[in-house]
Amino acid sequence: MALDFSGQNLRGRNFKGRQDLVGANFSYADIRGANFTNVNLTGVNFSHTQAGLQRRWAIFLVLVSWLLSGLSGLLWAVNGYLVSLIFNSRLENQIIGWTVLIVLIGFFFLTIRQGLAAGLGAGAFAGAFTVAFAVAFAVAVAGAFAGAGALAFAFAFAGAFAVAGAFAGAFAGAFAFTVAGAFAFAVAGAFAVAGAFVTAGAFAVAGTLFSIYISWRAIKGDQKHSLVRNIAIAFAATGGTSFRGADLTNADFTQATLKSTDFRNTILICSRWHQAKMLDRVRPGSTYLQNSQVRQLLVTGQGQDKNFDREDLRGINLKKANLADASFIGADLSEANLQDADLSRAKLKQTQLDGTDLTGATLTGAFIEDWGITNTTKLHGVRCEYVFMRLPTKEDPDPLRKPDNKQEVFADGDFADFIKPIFDTLDLYHNQGVDPRAVAIAFKNLAEKHPEAELEIVAMEKRGEDKILLRAKTAAGSDKSQLSAEYFDDYNQLKALSQSQQLLLVEKDKRIISLENMVDTALKQPKFYTQGDTNMSDISGINIEGSSNVSGIAGNNSIANLGTISGNVSIALNQLPDATDAEKPGIKELLSQLQDAIVQSTYLSEEDKAEALEQVNTLAEAGKNPQESTKQKTAKTAITMLKGIFTGLPAVASLVEATNKLLPAISKLFGLG
Repeated sequence: MALDFSGQNLRGRNFKGRQDLVGANFSYADIRGANFTNVNLTGVNFSHTQAGLQRRWAIFLVLVSWLLSGLSGLLWAVNGYLVSLIFNSRLENQIIGWTVLIVLIGFFFLTIRQGLAAGLGAGAFAGAFTVAFAVAFAVAVAGAFAGAGALAFAFAFAGAFAVAGAFAGAFAGAFAFTVAGAFAFAVAGAFAVAGAFVTAGAFAVAGTLFSIYISWRAIKGDQKHSLVRNIAIAFAATGGTSFRGADLTNADFTQATLKSTDFRNTILICSRWHQAKMLDRVRPGSTYLQNSQVRQLLVTGQGQDKNFDREDLRGINLKKANLADASFIGADLSEANLQDADLSRAKLKQTQLDGTDLTGATLTGAFIEDWGITNTTKLHGVRCEYVFMRLPTKEDPDPLRKPDNKQEVFADGDFADFIKPIFDTLDLYHNQGVDPRAVAIAFKNLAEKHPEAELEIVAMEKRGEDKILLRAKTAAGSDKSQLSAEYFDDYNQLKALSQSQQLLLVEKDKRIISLENMVDTALKQPKFYTQGDTNMSDISGINIEGSSNVSGIAGNNSIANLGTISGNVSIALNQLPDATDAEKPGIKELLSQLQDAIVQSTYLSEEDKAEALEQVNTLAEAGKNPQESTKQKTAKTAITMLKGIFTGLPAVASLVEATNKLLPAISKLFGLG
């Protein structure tokens, strides 16, 4: 049974090394100063807890910030004194004053524009250069080594105090903001005014105001001043609640107060942060909490129209979050909780979604170009009417909408079935000089050598001008690396053979001839979108996904009951309208003739007849809307496959004569020729 610490005073308690805290309840507890370093806190309830510093630590750190503020005032007063030397009667002192003033003005300007780190770097360089110049000039003018030495020492002292004063003041300000929320560095101004010179005091006040500005920008999350903020927060978290190295998977921090809490190296998979307080004052380390925009999203659940491109959001909990129109291009959302999130019109191009829970999420209008879903991505209950397979452009604001017909939408549950990819595939990518015959022979050899792999071609994709990807489904657990290596070893040997040597291997094997022609046809095809392969948004070539085999090369269902298949074709044909002109046969009449020619052929194997009739059935279904673009593409693919099946038949075969007449006429009725 999980332990219950709810409502208890646990300030300063050491839980390090405890093994019994999984699922424990710390809700409403005071855990300020508690140590949970490296503890497994999976599923722990920290809602409404008070984390951070104990009172004695807070008082100590406030005193430190006051000390730093006083130091800042002292250093700025010294800088002011050096600047006041401009009004001194001695030339070498005037040089010191002007040089310090110029360096400090440059330092102020660079720090405000580019950040304290840039100011420090430029100040150090400028200081070194101007010290050398001032020393040389003073020696030339005064002719006294003692004067030059004093000048060099004075400027070095001034340069160091300028840098140290700015940093100490800014750090003290950010530190005071972080610990007590008060302007403790105001002491610096008072301290400075008490100096001997009015100029020194005025300059010290100016330096103090400059430090106030830097600390204010740092605590607001300005990335230019992140150095000050990070160091201040690191010190402020000293003695605070520590979750360093802890496993906080599924932990709940709803409405918890988390100022001065250490989350470095923690596991934050699906941790909940809804309405958490002072999440911007934690020590985040390299977790997703380091991003201010992400922290705001976690606390409020509102991310509409926000840009999270290329962010590492692995394991983030965005359950029920409003992410409509948000951009996650190239972001990593693996293992994230997106249950019931609104991702309407979200840009999910190349977004990694391995193990992501999208149960009940809304994806209507989302742009899913090359998104990285896997077999562990949960798509149950996804609400989606339509998606776009490409990002929008001015020329095409609705690119590759699915369903293609803008009057149609996905029914409940259809989207998951439509988009679910085939994961256990063997991808055989040929990147130069593809030899279709060698491809066909090598694949047939591989399928026969490894029947346990249940190889089944599901897609061919043309890539570029002369590259092709052959994609084959495999049985679960198949060693795809070994299969690929064996295939390409065989393919490269076959490719090196002469045409006559290859023909001896082919002989009269129609299955090899069929696949060879399909590969050849795929290489010659123009680009078109193929819905079957849901991983690809713009595919060039022929997709044959859904077929139980490719001309009988592989698959367990290649030999089907011809009577049943032919009967299904007849049913589909009867649903087509009759031709209005007896002398001009329509799709129904032409396909009926083709069906009869296939069934009666003595040259086709039973396997090839079954495959050919399946393609006729596909044409019959497409014939219900022959002018619709998607139906035309389907018909084109089916006709190409029929040509592949019939290739190699004797010229005297009656089926060859019939197809030479029927296929061009069928293509014409589909608007393909």
